[in-house]
Amino acid sequence: MNWIEASVTTSTGFADAVSEVLIEHGAKGTQILDRLDVPKSDDGTGFGELYGDEITENMPEEVTVKAWFASREDVLSAKEAIKRLSRMNEAGFGKLELSLQDVKEEDWAENWKKYYKPMRVGKRLVIRPVWENYQKEEGDLVISMDPGMAFGTGTHETTRLCMEMIETHFKGGKALDIGTGSGILAITLSLLGAEGVTAVDIDPVAVKAAGENIARNGLSDDVQVVLGDLTKDVSGRFDFICANILADVIISLKETIKPLMDRNAGFLASGIIKDRKNDVLTAFHKAGFELLDEKEQGEWVALLFKKNDA
Repeated sequence: MNWIEASVTTSTGFADAVSEVLIEHGAKGTQILDRLDVPKSDDGTGFGELYGDEITENMPEEVTVKAWFASREDVLSAKEAIKRLSRMNEAGFGKLELSLQDVKEEDWAENWKKYYKPMRVGKRLVIRPVWENYQKEEGDLVISMDPGMAFGTGTHETTRLCMEMIETHFKGGKALDIGTGSGILAITLSLLGAEGVTAVDIDPVAVKAAGENIARNGLSDDVQVVLGDLTKDVSGRFDFICANILADVIISLKETIKPLMDRNAGFLASGIIKDRKNDVLTAFHKAGFELLDEKEQGEWVALLFKKNDA
C-alpha cells in the first residue's frame, strides 16, 4: 500500500495544533520535526549524547509536521483545513506551507526511526527503541518498543503525559488501556504493578503491534490485547483506566466508562488539545465525575477523573 505524505511548515508553539488538525481530517499518523526537541549533549540527562549532530542537520530548518493519509479525499479535506488556519494566521502558526508526496509503506515505516532514541519519561520509566542500546540504571523500568505503524512511540506529549500521570497516580489493581496503539501505556501499567491489564484497539494493525511489544517486554501473561471498539467489547471492573485518544472520543466515553470503573477507580484521559479542555471538563462534570489532577505539556492536557459516587 502507498501513502500520501503531507508536510506542513509551522512554528514550535503551534506544531501540536497543526498535528491535531491533520489527524481530525484523516491523517493516520503524524510526526513533528523540530530541532528544539533534540536533546543537547550538555543538558545533564545523558540522553543528549545518544543523538548525533547529523540528526539535527538532517531535519528541516523550519518546524515541520508530517502526516500520512490513505486517501486523496482526506488529503483534500486536510488541505482546506490548513488553508483556513492560514487565513486566520494571527497567532504565529508560521508559514503553513503544505507539500505532498507519495511514499511506499515500507519507507514510511522505516524513515522516522532515525529520530527515535532512548528517552526517560517521569522518574523511572525509560523508552528504548529495540534497535538502540541503552545501559540500564538502578531503578529504571525499561520499555522496549517497536511501534511499527501503530501510534505510541512515547515521543508525543500526550503519551508522555499519560506515562507521567500513571507513574504518579497508579496504585495497582486491574487496569484498562482504551485505544492502546503500540501498547506502550499497557506496558507502563504492567511494569508499575498492575494485577492484569486489558488493552483494546479497533485497528488490527495496532493490536498486532501491541501484542508484539508486550511479548518483547515479557508481559504476555500479564497483558491481554483485545480487538474492539472502545468500551463495547470490554467487560469487568477496573481500578485504573486510561484513554489517550482525542477530545471528542473521550467525551463519548463519559457514560460507558462508568460501569467499568471499580470503587475509587481513576480514569485518565489524554489526547486533549488545550482548546478542548473545558469541553471535556464540562462533559465529565455533568456526567458525575470529579477532577483529581491535570497536567499539561505543549498544547496538550491530560485529566484524571474519579466518579463522584465512588
